[in-house]
Amino acid sequence: MSNGNRTSGHRPVQLDDVSKAIIEQLQADGRRSYADIGKAVGLSEAAVRQRVQRLTEAGVMQIVAVTDPMQLGFTRQAMIGIRATGDTRALAEALAEIPEIDYVVLTAGSFDLMAEVVCENDDQLITLLNSRIRNLDGVQTTETFVYLKLQKQFYNWGTR
Repeated sequence: MSNGNRTSGHRPVQLDDVSKAIIEQLQADGRRSYADIGKAVGLSEAAVRQRVQRLTEAGVMQIVAVTDPMQLGFTRQAMIGIRATGDTRALAEALAEIPEIDYVVLTAGSFDLMAEVVCENDDQLITLLNSRIRNLDGVQTTETFVYLKLQKQFYNWGTR
């Protein structure tokens, strides 16, 4: 999806067993060739290519390179809990426009929204918090959870 949303707010797309198998093949190895996937799921290379295109255009999946930010020079990652007033959907849209924020979710519980940030250093995190996030309309309070170590990050949960 071009806008970065993981869900459109509509009903989930109904997937057949072949589409689910294609997704699972790509979750195991995002670089697997369409020909290899086709052999595994019983379709031609062209048919797999077509299905993958439909799945990505529908927003069911993205094919991306997952990186370790620490090894790319981004030494500070944090999750920011945000308590808000007003329409949290509008605030979520404003947060999603900030380049340092890679994940925004509306939540129930102690926080109205959670936003994950990836920064080069602590100074960039402080500037981001004080100059960008806390100044947004609707932000009441924030609480920052600084990541000390990334223990696990997988995206191979399969399909249902």
